Amino acid sequence: MPSTTPTRAYAAQSPTSPLAPHAIERRAPLASDVEIDILFCGVCHSDLHFARNEWGFTQYPVVPGHEILGRVTRVGAKVTKFKVGDLASVGCLVDSCRACAHCKGGLEQYCTGGATFTYNGEDKHLGGMTFGGYSEKVVVDEAFTLKVPANLDPAAAAPLLCAGITTWSPLKHWKAGPGKKVGIVGLGGLGHMGVKFARALGAHTVLFTTSPGKVADGLRLGAHEVVISKDEAAMAKHASSFDLIVDTVSADHSLDALMALVKLDGTMCMVGVPPNPQQIAAFSVILPRRNLAGSCIGGIAETQEMLDFCGTHGIACDIERIRMDQINEAYERMLKSDVKYRFVIDMGSLKS
Repeated sequence: MPSTTPTRAYAAQSPTSPLAPHAIERRAPLASDVEIDILFCGVCHSDLHFARNEWGFTQYPVVPGHEILGRVTRVGAKVTKFKVGDLASVGCLVDSCRACAHCKGGLEQYCTGGATFTYNGEDKHLGGMTFGGYSEKVVVDEAFTLKVPANLDPAAAAPLLCAGITTWSPLKHWKAGPGKKVGIVGLGGLGHMGVKFARALGAHTVLFTTSPGKVADGLRLGAHEVVISKDEAAMAKHASSFDLIVDTVSADHSLDALMALVKLDGTMCMVGVPPNPQQIAAFSVILPRRNLAGSCIGGIAETQEMLDFCGTHGIACDIERIRMDQINEAYERMLKSDVKYRFVIDMGSLKS
C-alpha cells in the first residue's frame, strides 16, 4: 500500500449533518500518478444527492466534488502528459477496468468491470471509498487526468468536467450541428451549457423553460428561440420538429409533452435525474417512431475533446464563486435554483 499524507477536506458524516472540516488521506503519487493542488471545484447537484443519501448508497464520511481543476505539484516516474506547474483537471471518473469493450472504445463511464468514481467509489489503492474535490489536493492516474486550455478562466472551466461533458456527450453522439434542430430542456447548470454547445456546434437551438424570467438569459447564452413549456400553444408550434431534445431537468415533469416535439426517428435524451420514476405513454414513442434515450457524462477522450472545443471557442460556465465554508448555504440555494448557473468553490479558502 502506498504511503499517505493527511489532507484537509469537507465531508458529510451522515444524511442529516452539514458538511464540515474533515481530515482524509491521499496516497503519495505512484509511477503513473499526477498530484494536483486543487484551485477550484464546481458544485454539482449530484454532490447534494450523495451528501444527503438521496440515492440510497452513500458511504460515510463522503467528500463530494467531481468538477476539479488545479495545478500539478508532483508526477510519478512514468508520467508523460503532465509536468509540475501544469493546469490539470479531473471529472467524475478516476479509474476503470480498462479491459472491457466499453473501456477500449473510449466509453469508460459505461465500464462493465466497474468504473471508479471520483468520490464514493471503491478506492483500489488505499481501500475504503474515494474522496472528491472538496479537498486540498487529489492524486489521480494520468490516464484519467485532463488538460485544461490555457485561455479559459480556471474557475469557470471547472464545471465543464461534469456539467459540460454531460451535455456535450449526447449532442455529439446524436450529431447536433448545422441543419439540425436541437432542444435543451431546463436552464440550470447543465442546461446553460447545453445551449452554449448546441449553438456553437451550429444547430438551431431552442431552450425550453418553465420560467419566463429566464427568456433573456436563454437568448444571451445562445438560444435562437426560447419557449415557455407551460404555454401549450407555444409548444404546439414545435410539434414533431426536433432532431434531438436533451432533457436536463431533475424534477418530476411530463415526458409526453416533450416527446410530442420529436420528429420521426428523432431522439429525446435524458441527462437529468428526477427523484421519481417518470411515466410516458406508449403512443408518445410509437407515433411517429421516436427514440427515448439516456446519456451519462462522457469518456476520457470525449471529455478532452470537449475541453479543447471550449478552448477553441472560448466557452466556459457561468459561475458564482463561493468559499468552502459557504457550501451548506450553497446547497440550500441550489435547491431553490438560486444560482446562475454553477457554484464553484475557491479552494484557497480551505487552505487559509
